[in-house]
Amino acid sequence: GLTDIFMWGLSGPQIFGLDQATRDKLDLYAVPSGSWSLLMNPIPNKAPYVVEVGGKEYFNAFAIKDIRFAMNDLINRQYLVDEILGGAGTPAFTMATTGQPGTYRYNLLATKFGLTAEGNEARALEVIESSMQAAAALPENVGRLEKKDDGFWYFDNEPVTIKIAIRVDDPQGRLKEGDYIGDQLEKAGLKAERMYWDRIKCSNVVYGGDPAEFAYQMYTEGWGAGATRAFWEHIVAQMYAPWYGYMPGGMTEGFWNYEQDEIDEATLKAYTGNFLTEEEYWELALRGLELGLEEAVRIYVVNQLDFFVANESRLEQRFAYGLGDGLNTWSIRTAVTDDRTLFITQFSAMGSLFMDAWDPIGTDGFDSVYSNYIAENLYDPAMFESPASAIPTPLRAVPIEVQTKARRNEEGDVVGDYEVPATAINYCPFNEAWLEVGEGSKSISMATYEFKFGKLHHGQPITVVDFLYAQAFQMEWANKESDDDLQYEQAYSSSLQSGLDTIIGWVLNEDNTITVYFNYNFPASKDRVASWGAPGISVSSSGHPVGCAWEIAEAMSLLVTEGSKSGTAYSITMDPAFTEVDAIAPACVKDIRAKLVEMKERKHIPNYIKEFVDEEYVIGRYEAAIEFIDDYGHAYISNGPFYLSKFDSTSNYMELRAFRDPDYPYEDTYWIEALKAVRMEINSLETPAFVAKGSDLPVSVYVSEVTYPIDEAVPATTGKVTLSLIVGQEALEFEAAMTEAGLFECVIPASAIEDLDPGSYDIMAIAELEGAIPASASTSIVIY
Repeated sequence: GLTDIFMWGLSGPQIFGLDQATRDKLDLYAVPSGSWSLLMNPIPNKAPYVVEVGGKEYFNAFAIKDIRFAMNDLINRQYLVDEILGGAGTPAFTMATTGQPGTYRYNLLATKFGLTAEGNEARALEVIESSMQAAAALPENVGRLEKKDDGFWYFDNEPVTIKIAIRVDDPQGRLKEGDYIGDQLEKAGLKAERMYWDRIKCSNVVYGGDPAEFAYQMYTEGWGAGATRAFWEHIVAQMYAPWYGYMPGGMTEGFWNYEQDEIDEATLKAYTGNFLTEEEYWELALRGLELGLEEAVRIYVVNQLDFFVANESRLEQRFAYGLGDGLNTWSIRTAVTDDRTLFITQFSAMGSLFMDAWDPIGTDGFDSVYSNYIAENLYDPAMFESPASAIPTPLRAVPIEVQTKARRNEEGDVVGDYEVPATAINYCPFNEAWLEVGEGSKSISMATYEFKFGKLHHGQPITVVDFLYAQAFQMEWANKESDDDLQYEQAYSSSLQSGLDTIIGWVLNEDNTITVYFNYNFPASKDRVASWGAPGISVSSSGHPVGCAWEIAEAMSLLVTEGSKSGTAYSITMDPAFTEVDAIAPACVKDIRAKLVEMKERKHIPNYIKEFVDEEYVIGRYEAAIEFIDDYGHAYISNGPFYLSKFDSTSNYMELRAFRDPDYPYEDTYWIEALKAVRMEINSLETPAFVAKGSDLPVSVYVSEVTYPIDEAVPATTGKVTLSLIVGQEALEFEAAMTEAGLFECVIPASAIEDLDPGSYDIMAIAELEGAIPASASTSIVIY
């Protein structure tokens, strides 16, 4: 009775271990939202696989690609699911969560590589042994790398070790996983150095450190889904492509960075819409994943079924939640209690929820679920992915016209045929001004947006100026104008540059709409095209839904480039040589306030908006921000339905209050109704386990229509069910017929399987209904 919502996914063993009386008091939301992966440090990623640290050389077995890939066989994923997750999960081979729409093509690649849930320990040990023997035979390693009688490998008479960063603050999950993997590695003759670290230490060393320091070789990562997704090419880029900044080195200037140009090329084209057809999209996205699996720098091991819980007696009804990521900002925005107060609890084994910087600019800001669960309620993006359908949905930018004209030119590049008006403008960081694009520019797409402006939390009205600032700021900090350019950060650029390069120009219309011309194509979804070009207020490169008033971003950037009153040296990255800017850290907030006072006194007008504002406007913004900081003790001024009214890092307490300004564009009950939907659910997919050649294959699919988010189910009385028999990278499709309410049946004829080789095959079922969210399920059969 002390909390209304527990904003943390519980494992199957934790839920199943509760007594029935306790479970009856809980409203459960079961979602496959968690995943575990292993990130490996591959430095130097080439022969002779030796790293020098502090004048001493070490042999890195994970610099050998074949050994990294062999980890897929060395690990028994089914063991992790059964013994550690208590059966509440599934083996994972890619970043795409099994069962979500659009993921089965990605997960089929695991079949191509011969990966199985149980692994193949004997094959893994053979590959590791042969790879180590080959490395030992290299001239540089002869006499230095050898296997001794104790069965372990040695380099310069010291054991070849694998330093595993194991999350000690996940004692029932990744701690056990790390120990299991350490045991498996030692079977291969590689000593496991188990480093039991908490989240802060792991993040600082693995994500914030230089791989060349060789402080780790493997990290037991854990991920929340982040969103419900219809398309996954950006997650392919995030988890496998160096340019995105999530691979070893993080694209941090001066660090050793993992490189793979072919992955970068494929994923950049898929990410930026540089394709003509949906078929080309899939070719690029799947090629990026295929290369990522081959490289095996990051290996996925399990998807975790998380159970989110709410106090049933306190909530008037079930609230919205992500079908792919569980409880999120829409849960809080649609939760209703009698007393209009909602108590939310998060869990951290570290005993602290304030472990990362509230940096609304850099790639490392808001780098935990703890801060995101809070901050995403304070900010409204231009558009958002629906928690139920994953379709991009207008929030503050409403597309009123979206058009695409794309073709392939003689050189084979995808180009656009939209004539961009010569008077359209774009920000030029080299001229530090908004300039007209001039005659002759063309774009692939165009979209016109109207806006639900409203006000920021300090009472200042949102206008087109806020969008102009955000766009120009990103252009400035993502482009390096000279070797001593202080307004440039490599990781920031790596994260945003590819997207910024697609923007050709904006037309500011007299009716306060904006028409954006941009090079992005996505044949499968016009909504996706619209979301790509939508202007907003955020300057963040973190990929998280965060954003703040432009004057806060400006003050933070000036702390970096001009210095601070306290003398603290700030940065927008998690660099150990600097202090990362932070909108709630008291010392940084004090410096932000001092910088705002300085900006007010000198009547500072940022270059990004100098053509559009006057001194009176900027002084008004600075004064409002200073007053807000004085009132609330922090500088996170945003535009969402809640504002941060109190926080105490000592007691791990934050208070969010509804932003009841009359200009806020949505009533408090609007999204409760707007997000209601019907979704399909496949209750079971039944086939014989074994099918002999020459026999028909009967398939039964039991389907329900479910009202979201109430989750009341009835047998489906209409709809379409398509079955796919997966053969290699191809799919043989068959349509099932409804034989009674909720039951769809199909007989795959013997002729369809008579030419197939004996072995295991996957069958995928997709249930669709016009206007409803589709569902998918899969099973395996053995043909003999």
